Amino acid sequence: MNRFHVHLNVTDLEASLRFYSSLFAAPPTVREPDYAKWMLDDPRVNFAISRTGRAAGIDHLGIQADSAEALDGLGARLDAAGGTVVPEADAVCCYARSDKYWTEDPQGTRWETFHTLGRATTYHGAGATCASGPDGAAASNAGCCPPKHGCC
Repeated sequence: MNRFHVHLNVTDLEASLRFYSSLFAAPPTVREPDYAKWMLDDPRVNFAISRTGRAAGIDHLGIQADSAEALDGLGARLDAAGGTVVPEADAVCCYARSDKYWTEDPQGTRWETFHTLGRATTYHGAGATCASGPDGAAASNAGCCPPKHGCC
């Protein structure tokens, strides 16, 4: 079964950690200096927050596929929806390795469909131009950003 994904940019990670841990009645599943993620079953959601220098608010929405086949099906559905679909194979982003498809809805909201392959030790992979560090300053790392899109 696929899982809904929400990624928020936050300005105060510690305050957001306290708020969402209370709201979800659980600590984050993944906790890093600039990122946290809750893998919840009720509601079934992958909810992530990060402090990476982008404007506070919704960064993107998505669907986490539970298999490569399910991801391919989601990619076909995105293609049928008519928007530009940007594939991203073996991306390192948000402390995970994933295969992804990115698109935007008619309002410009970014959508990420992805299948996670495993953990990563960094927020971004090596070489991304869109990456920023925990202090919001530009960083020179990460292959996570297809054109016009961010990661996670």
